[in-house]
Amino acid sequence: MPTESSELDADRQVTPGLRALLEGIVDYAGLFPPARLDMAETTANYAQYLAGESAWMLGRVVIPVKRLDEFEKHAARFLPVSDEPWHISGLTAPADDPRFEEDLKRIARFNERHAGPDAGLARIGVIEVCANDTAGIDRVLELLPEDLFPFFELPLDMDPRGLVASIAGSDGGAKVRTGGLEPGAVPPPRELARFIEACASAGVPFKATAGLHHPLHHFSDAAAAEEYGFLNLFVAAAIAAGKDHAESDLVGVLTERSIGAFAFGANGVCYRRWELTVREIQQTRLSLAVAFGACSFEEPLEGLQALGLLKGTKEVTK
Repeated sequence: MPTESSELDADRQVTPGLRALLEGIVDYAGLFPPARLDMAETTANYAQYLAGESAWMLGRVVIPVKRLDEFEKHAARFLPVSDEPWHISGLTAPADDPRFEEDLKRIARFNERHAGPDAGLARIGVIEVCANDTAGIDRVLELLPEDLFPFFELPLDMDPRGLVASIAGSDGGAKVRTGGLEPGAVPPPRELARFIEACASAGVPFKATAGLHHPLHHFSDAAAAEEYGFLNLFVAAAIAAGKDHAESDLVGVLTERSIGAFAFGANGVCYRRWELTVREIQQTRLSLAVAFGACSFEEPLEGLQALGLLKGTKEVTK
């Protein structure tokens, strides 16, 4: 395991431990607050990021299904005609909303149109859907075609274990809201730790959204609240996935403010007494902590650069 500090090597290249933790981690959600970009800028940004030096950190682009016509109009000049399609996460109507079924039909038509090069290659393989009870989760799972993977956004103001258990064993995952601009939008550390623990115990993958623009736990003036860092969240998930720990240990990781508590090396990642191999981190990213949605791709990069974990990149131009 690495014994070096979190600084990179002389060439300032990404260490294997850091790359395993961050690869494909950011689902770009430029349409959503606080950025609230229009569709033209969102699609242009995503195309730019895909072509940039930090594309290895980029995941899907998040688009509301009800705005797919607008997306097609503005993305037409960027969509590839060969090789890899754009990968989209479709934000649907809630599970108990009659419009959910119409959203599934829109997705099917969209995927059919963009399966070949004529309209540009793009695919919605993931959806994000709010579900407040097991009935909603069951309804979605019954209606969903096999080629769509759902992330169910679950409320955190109640014990999530029952809802997470209802997802377990299905081809689906959970979604947690980790921040926002409204008062009380940031969940308490124990609630977030409880959610991570529930997903790890049940073998349910999750993605996070909102408030994760920065690498480390910090106070946000914009939100007037303490916010989580994405390094904290994903390292906490890796510990929850396979290391001896208590729930209070996860709270400690989630609220860690010092980059000196972490080491990102050739063999993996260290956080205080825990050592995580590259393979363990990769497995966590594959089967537990999948991604986080952010309205900015540039802010996470800038935060990592400020900590000396990434070199400067061409994407950060604004």
